[in-house]
Amino acid sequence: MQTSAWNRAGMAFYILFLIIPIYWLVNLSFKSNADILANFSFWPTHPTLSNYRKIFIDPDWRSSFINSISYVLINTVLSVGVALPAAYAFSRYRFVGDKPLFFWLLSNLMAPPAVYAMPFFNLYSAAGLFDSIWAVALAHCLFNVPLAVWILEGFISGVPREIDETATIDGYSFPRFFIKIFLPLIANGIGVAAFFCFMFSWVEQLLATTLTTVNAKPIAGMMQRAYSAAGLDWGMLAAAGTLTMIPGAIVIWFVRNHIAKGFALGRV
Repeated sequence: MQTSAWNRAGMAFYILFLIIPIYWLVNLSFKSNADILANFSFWPTHPTLSNYRKIFIDPDWRSSFINSISYVLINTVLSVGVALPAAYAFSRYRFVGDKPLFFWLLSNLMAPPAVYAMPFFNLYSAAGLFDSIWAVALAHCLFNVPLAVWILEGFISGVPREIDETATIDGYSFPRFFIKIFLPLIANGIGVAAFFCFMFSWVEQLLATTLTTVNAKPIAGMMQRAYSAAGLDWGMLAAAGTLTMIPGAIVIWFVRNHIAKGFALGRV
């Protein structure tokens, strides 16, 4: 009984420890710079929405949010769409070089994004893709496609091969079998893969800021506007940080059931 009480207390302390930075960010977003620098308080003494108002009124801030969400969604769809047939091939077939190829895909995750910044910059400048949402979406595929293949291959390997053979005997074409029968069986894996692809693309900022300047500037690039000769605009930076957590929270809410089952059943 005493051990259980200690476990609950330890868990409560751990959750509180995780929530404090998030709460403090939200707390600062409702304060003016004068209040932030004047005193230390656990809640806003003079709450204000001016920081959020500045962000929503400024068209540059709005376009940066749209740019970020656009390239993240494009990347997620592309990564999962490419990874599905690749993961099926790695799981169901044996071919020359399959294991080295699978390892090579995963090796792309072993280098930081900074390593690929210069090659991508030079390539997209020559191809005319620089400063576009497609530049960032395609660059993030280098990391997200291998990750999605690795996750989905584990889920696909957990589906018995007899299902494929039975569908063939019943006269199903492969596209019809794959869409109507197979995809629902690995829906949890697709949800988990899409979640990780979304989150990586959403939080990655080095490639996103390197491959864009004006037209496709992401929210991470716009947050640099909080730094100026007058000093750091703490309130606006906190408000922008709070807003950037909302898309991730929405994604987690919609795929929460798939994530829970995926962690239990798949290769995660």
